[in-house]
Amino acid sequence: MRIGVLGAARIAPAALVRPARAVDGVEVGAVAARDRGRAEAFATRHGVPAVHDSYGDLLEDPTLDAVYIPLPNGRHAEWTLAALAAGKHVLCEKPFTANAEQAREVAAAAERTGLVVMEAFHYRYHPLARRMAEIVHSGELGEVRRVETAMCFPLPTFSNIRYNYDLAGGALMDAGCYAVHCLRLLSPAEPAVTGAKALTLRRDRRVDRAMTASFDLGGGATGEIQASMWSSTLLRLRARVAGDRGTLVVDNFVGPQAWSRFVVTVDGERRRERFDREATYNHQLRAFDAAVRGEPTNLTPPADSIANMSVIDDIYRAAGLPLRGA
Repeated sequence: MRIGVLGAARIAPAALVRPARAVDGVEVGAVAARDRGRAEAFATRHGVPAVHDSYGDLLEDPTLDAVYIPLPNGRHAEWTLAALAAGKHVLCEKPFTANAEQAREVAAAAERTGLVVMEAFHYRYHPLARRMAEIVHSGELGEVRRVETAMCFPLPTFSNIRYNYDLAGGALMDAGCYAVHCLRLLSPAEPAVTGAKALTLRRDRRVDRAMTASFDLGGGATGEIQASMWSSTLLRLRARVAGDRGTLVVDNFVGPQAWSRFVVTVDGERRRERFDREATYNHQLRAFDAAVRGEPTNLTPPADSIANMSVIDDIYRAAGLPLRGA
């Protein structure tokens, strides 16, 4: 499988270029950027054999089977639709689109074309995520009473595109989409938003720098997410599930190849589990390649993306902020 990259983004080497060297049968075949010089520098640095003048030119390249889209959030839907129209499979960075309506549009196009579209929630493809879900849904913790997830990291450069409303920026979109996704993975039912509170930028009150939200998870269970790119909580990458028999606490569920802490306590007995240190991105690319070959390995298809973006939209509504891309 030969993949083209739309945009010489900073995430692309970790998310695609290096994994392609580790996954048999996958090659990064071309790159395009708004500035050709930037694309040429990216290609030289990372050994990409072809550079195209524009995103559209790259999509017309008949030697490419798929594209990776690490563009700003607000451009994901536009270029995923263009890639599908050009007959390319798509690995699209999270968040999938600017809002749920756009996600439904992309899902319909994927259904029409029969092409693979995968949202790049790379953590979901790591054995740690599989084990989290297995423990929670097996009943080992008993009946789930509470699920809490957090994705907080410091990004105090407010000129960064992640804070740009017109590009579908905000802490909930960039960091919180992970927290929402992990909450959904570990919840007994799809979460219903019961409240939300945002901390916003002074220069643009539409843009959240931090967000908390609460949920009804059905059957008396409750949930909460915490997302931040600038708040008093500088770093927290945690998932916690409490059942009537025990708890699961995972620190750094999103990047366990760097470090993680996975602790299960049931009926007073505590244990720690450890996992392989292979990059989440390797696992994701391997699954994408297999999905393109027809295997049932796509854990983050458009239907899942619609559900995730729907929760994000509901959080913004509950916090009194406008939807992205509206």
